Amino acid sequence: MNLLRGIGRLLRLLGHVLVGLAVLALLFPRRDAMGRQWHIQRWSAGLLRCLGVELNVRQQAAVPPACLVVCNHVSWLDIACVHAALPQARFVSKADVRHWPLLGWMVAAAGTLFIEREKKRDALRVVHHCAEALKRGDTVAVFPEGTTGAGPELLPFHANLLQAAVSVDAPLQPLALRFHTARERFATEAQFIGDTTLLQSLWRVASAQGLRAELTLLPSIDTQAMDRRALAEMARERIQASLFA
Repeated sequence: MNLLRGIGRLLRLLGHVLVGLAVLALLFPRRDAMGRQWHIQRWSAGLLRCLGVELNVRQQAAVPPACLVVCNHVSWLDIACVHAALPQARFVSKADVRHWPLLGWMVAAAGTLFIEREKKRDALRVVHHCAEALKRGDTVAVFPEGTTGAGPELLPFHANLLQAAVSVDAPLQPLALRFHTARERFATEAQFIGDTTLLQSLWRVASAQGLRAELTLLPSIDTQAMDRRALAEMARERIQASLFA
């Protein structure tokens, strides 16, 4: 049953990706910002449906405009989950995602900013670009853990990219993301850690039964006069607490 379920979902996903590529190539250049966001939201929600992932969004407060979104990082699915709820978000992602087959090009076309995390100078460049985007009224999203974790216990939050919000007094918008099933509060099928390859993770997700994602939009944090390290710790504590609420 798992084999048939996985194959069927992957076939639907392939068709969905091909449609997405056509939309990016043919329709995106003709759409305004709102039109692009509509396509991003629709495609992201469709990707989750193709893989059998049920998304539940819990919103505790209104999301302010021109904010820096911070979210815990579990899987390559995280971007689709956030975009299904906040299609206006421009992500900052590690540079190797750009080289993923098909998905890398799609992520780049959606306005993602890429960072070479091993290079300190590149981080400064991305902080500058994020700050400029926030000043223009854009919403920027980052995964401050810097890599994916198992889920229950968050990794330390890197504060560097949060400086973009502090420097322009943009609000910080924390999101808490949890994948779960009827058997596990933190679903192992969604984990993308260690030596797991993208293809291995894709198969685990596609063949999983009853995989759900819960995305909680927490109250935003005022960054005015905040220290970026204190801000990172505050956001981490709030997200960590929400995962067990």
